[in-house]
Amino acid sequence: MKRNLKKDIAAFLVATFAIATCGLMPVYGSEEKPSADFSVSALSAYIWRGQELSRDSMVIQPSTTVSYRGFSANLWGNLDTEPYTSSHEEDDSSNWNETDLTLSYGRQCGPVGVELGYIYYALDGFDDSQELFLSLGVDTLLAPTLTVYKEFNHYPHWYILFGISHAFEMTDTVSLELSASASYLASDDKGAYPEINHGEATDDEFSDFHDGTIAASLPISVSEYVTVTPTIAYTFALSGDASDQMEWFSQKGDDDSFVYGGITLSFAF
Repeated sequence: MKRNLKKDIAAFLVATFAIATCGLMPVYGSEEKPSADFSVSALSAYIWRGQELSRDSMVIQPSTTVSYRGFSANLWGNLDTEPYTSSHEEDDSSNWNETDLTLSYGRQCGPVGVELGYIYYALDGFDDSQELFLSLGVDTLLAPTLTVYKEFNHYPHWYILFGISHAFEMTDTVSLELSASASYLASDDKGAYPEINHGEATDDEFSDFHDGTIAASLPISVSEYVTVTPTIAYTFALSGDASDQMEWFSQKGDDDSFVYGGITLSFAF
């Protein structure tokens, strides 16, 4: 599988420069004690970067994160309570089909937050995936964030995500959080992310605006350490090419937009 070496080198140099320029700035979470949190989400669907990865079933997604002086390690998983086989035939057994490990390091450069990280996706039934990412966020109105992901293992592509968010404090224990994002996907491999024409994969790599998401959540602080968060989200195609591809990847084969939601229980200490 051919890699675009120039793009890989450029991404590495940008990431290195961003981290280096923050070398004298305070670290995220500069407290001496490490922090940790554990959460579990029950959602009506598993939608990832515009792809429908579950079908007509609830998914359970536990996650745990440990952080210390800017370094973070996260372990995340997905359990499909009623999975489908590749032939779309129903399978009565539950299926733990993904485990992700994320390692990251972040620093604060004045109002700009910089984070560099690595993700390993352990996938059941598919080749595992690996990514590097660089994220820049600004502490200002709507908290704009730009994150660039580079997959370099089995599905080489660039995924560029721009997001905004805002929280409205309703009471001392309840807030309303609204967010929106838009993405651009540039594939380096037609086998991983092909351009789709009339329901068939072509010989061209996909390169276009991809998926957008708007979401609303309502974090409710039950106690000092426990939070319950109902969430609803809507993901949709941002271009005609993305619509064709999202339908092609869809478990149902005909969807390019998804409404889904659920609830998350979090423990932080």
